[in-house]
Amino acid sequence: MRAVVSDPGRGVGLREVPDPTTREGEVLVRPLLVGVCGTDLELVDATIDPAFVVYPLVLGHEWVGALVHDVPGLGAAGDHVVVEGIVPCGHCAACRAGDTNRCETYDEIGFTRPGALADLVGVPGALAHRLDDAVPLEDAVLVEPMAVVWRALTRLPIASGARVAIIGDGTIALLAAHLVRAFAPRSVTVIGRRAEQADLARTMGADAFVLTPPEGNFDLVIEAAGVAEATATAVALAERGATITLLGLPPHGSTVALGPDDLVNKDLILQGSFSYTRRAWAEVVTRLNDGTLRPSPLITHRFTMDGFDDALATLRGRRDETAPRGKVVIDVRAPMTRA
Repeated sequence: MRAVVSDPGRGVGLREVPDPTTREGEVLVRPLLVGVCGTDLELVDATIDPAFVVYPLVLGHEWVGALVHDVPGLGAAGDHVVVEGIVPCGHCAACRAGDTNRCETYDEIGFTRPGALADLVGVPGALAHRLDDAVPLEDAVLVEPMAVVWRALTRLPIASGARVAIIGDGTIALLAAHLVRAFAPRSVTVIGRRAEQADLARTMGADAFVLTPPEGNFDLVIEAAGVAEATATAVALAERGATITLLGLPPHGSTVALGPDDLVNKDLILQGSFSYTRRAWAEVVTRLNDGTLRPSPLITHRFTMDGFDDALATLRGRRDETAPRGKVVIDVRAPMTRA
């Protein structure tokens, strides 16, 4: 079968690899659409912590697919599913507490296991969620990043009428603008880096898009830019008693200068949020199935599997530099575009 494989010794490319074999409890899925993101760049560049990846690696951790066979209790062949990427052990203290994102044994599809940028992938059946027939694939392919955001938003209560600021204008930031609408905010302001993102931000739920941080009066500040200095900006934007949520992931070893007295005197809650839990994933799927979430306008670029290099170049900002850049997806079903 075809697969996009990353190997620091050989680079990244479309290759022929053996079909997957499934073990007990696993099911075979045919990927349909696969999202690519900045983390995939880190995997390709081999800059990710080696404790979190096994090479050579079939990429693809954001995806939607179709069951290859009937699976009792899950669905029939051809039914669309999304599959949790984190494979929890289910036995450690974190898993028992429902904090499956902090499982003591790290195992994840597209990192330590083959991902979905392939014609077929074998996955644990217990982690697969059937989608309603009415759910568009373009919405479903965004479940993984939505689950990341949803876990962060639901970790602490958000009062209705909150003034929300989101730092960043990439996929996570714009999904945050979309998802935070579930909590009836008074306003949502996205603080971006590229003016070309303005219309996309408003489509996803922002009331305002600015390039310069406004004066601070926000009850919830979400840092999703992934640069260290954005944390200091978040503190400056926060109203007294506000919550600051860090979703961006700066390079390992980054530091930021913060005045602890500001955190104390402003009575701030500062929280990080890593990945998603099984509960967050299930809640996002429920909202997709009932039609509450429709994030597909975020998709701005589509490629075929043999156009993966162009997809990476788009992620790196080397294509369409003056155009909006939202989610980049690979259509695994599409025919090859190159001889």
